Amino acid sequence: MANADWDLFQSLHAVLQAGSLSAAAKSRGLTQPTLGRHIEALEQKLGAPLFLRSPRGLTPTDLAYQLQPHLAEMYAAAAAAMRDASGAADSLKGAIRITASQIIGTEVLPTILGAFRREHPEIDIELVLSNKAEDLSRRDADIAVRMMRPTQGALVARKVGALGIGFYASPDYIACFGAPESLEEMDNHTVVGFDREMPALAALADLELPWEVTRERFAFRSDNDMAQIAAIRAGVGVGACQHLLARRYGLTPVLANAFHFELEVWIAMHENLKGHRRMRLMFDHLVAGFQAFIAEGRQA
Repeated sequence: MANADWDLFQSLHAVLQAGSLSAAAKSRGLTQPTLGRHIEALEQKLGAPLFLRSPRGLTPTDLAYQLQPHLAEMYAAAAAAMRDASGAADSLKGAIRITASQIIGTEVLPTILGAFRREHPEIDIELVLSNKAEDLSRRDADIAVRMMRPTQGALVARKVGALGIGFYASPDYIACFGAPESLEEMDNHTVVGFDREMPALAALADLELPWEVTRERFAFRSDNDMAQIAAIRAGVGVGACQHLLARRYGLTPVLANAFHFELEVWIAMHENLKGHRRMRLMFDHLVAGFQAFIAEGRQA
């Protein structure tokens, strides 16, 4: 593919990701008219429209949706190549892209990554927060912090421990509504949980509970971990939280003897990155950092 064509496909990927020409142009550092010409030129090359245009904006056509996964792979490969090129394999310069869940990336990783940056100030860190398992095999990220055993092949993975989860509520909520004395009594309380995130709902469904876990079970629903935690802290209702973070927030445990489960913590990276010094250092740093975090939770 010629460089010019790659530039056009990058613009298409940007529009599909951003949802509009203006936002895509901003993300690519282009003017909106320039990006619009990229889309028109690509449509001419492909001989078919990529978007339906209306006063309400752009709607991708079936062709655009068919190209989307290929564009994502191309973009990930190009970004990985740029990270690899940013520093030699044996150097302590360059970039590292890390993926983690929303709550881990917001509440746990900043301290761990801050310590790494103080030791290695010439290594840039890119942090992707998502509850979806990014594909390390195609280098969507270099290193992943995962809450389950990695299943992709060709990975170096290490289990560093497990994080305990329980039900918690704010002191204000308990003062106003009291605390449930059994899981059955949860029907009389506002429960904070997931909306449409099927993997999370499926994981909860595996637990032995006296009621079926569906989105309707939760009176406050959000697929954003931090929104759930914020709701619990604000006294909206009862919800699941890591024990250490709950103590940090000053939350009150609820049904501690009736409800508890653990999430395994794994650090993983593609095996081809073992020869990169900065990747190995970050991998080992994350292992040590999470081991210390988990140990702190057990001692508290």
